[in-house]
Amino acid sequence: MVRLTKIYTRGGDGGSTSLGDGTRVSKAFPRVAAYGAVDEANAAIGIARLHADERTADVLGRIQNDLFDLGADLCVPPSGAEGKPRIRVEQSQVDWLEQTIDALNAELAPLNSFVLPGGSAASAFLHAARTIVRRAERLAVELIEAEAEARAGAPEPAVTPAVLAYLNRLSDLLFVMARHANDCGQRDVLWRPRAYASER
Repeated sequence: MVRLTKIYTRGGDGGSTSLGDGTRVSKAFPRVAAYGAVDEANAAIGIARLHADERTADVLGRIQNDLFDLGADLCVPPSGAEGKPRIRVEQSQVDWLEQTIDALNAELAPLNSFVLPGGSAASAFLHAARTIVRRAERLAVELIEAEAEARAGAPEPAVTPAVLAYLNRLSDLLFVMARHANDCGQRDVLWRPRAYASER
């Protein structure tokens, strides 16, 4: 467990911060941007959880804990993990997301169009969280690309492969959960292509 005894340190007042291995970098550094977006996604999921039913809230609570694992994984570069225990996202966490998606999706009404965020507060908040997770995924990919040349031939990739898989699958789960929150898709707000074009 992490023990926090002091909340502010003034160490970041100049625009830099410390990675998990103690390395000082800019707060705009790709690795910081990636785990910052994961933190933002976690906060959005916390809001969605307040509007969810008990079953959904339990799933979201586990996801929030997993996202702290994922942030801890991202904040320590592979070169800084030598000889020290490092929290890594595991395939079993991705597998659990897939199992949850399959179980919830089996309860949904068939989908005949793209879905607009809305229908219920819980669904709208889940959609908002989904889009933040997608951004976190893009930033993790940007991190991989930014470090590709420097890490060519390195024994470990810049980002644990399960991190990308987890974020990709999580956005899918949040989409399914958003539909589930709309009476299993019965209250989904569907996209109607060019429905208002004639009003222009």
